[in-house]
Amino acid sequence: MFYSDEIVRDVIAANDIVDVVSRYVTLKKSGRNYMGLCPFHHEKTPSFHVSPDKQLYHCFGCGEGGSAVNFIMKAESLDFIEALKLL
Repeated sequence: MFYSDEIVRDVIAANDIVDVVSRYVTLKKSGRNYMGLCPFHHEKTPSFHVSPDKQLYHCFGCGEGGSAVNFIMKAESLDFIEALKLL
């Protein structure tokens, strides 16, 4: 199955990264961004950052990062198409 770049952009635009990530991670506002404990590795000090301006997330501890689609793929163990459908 194939989805056009336009459909992918529309899905990402319709799903705010902060809303998506906050279903899985407790986020605290830190300046313009949000921080929390990374759901993809064990940590005691938050290194997981979410940027609402860029609509991206990044963990400085394990290196995971990307869009809301990438986050759902990793968090739910889904492929790209399944993550698009879920969002």
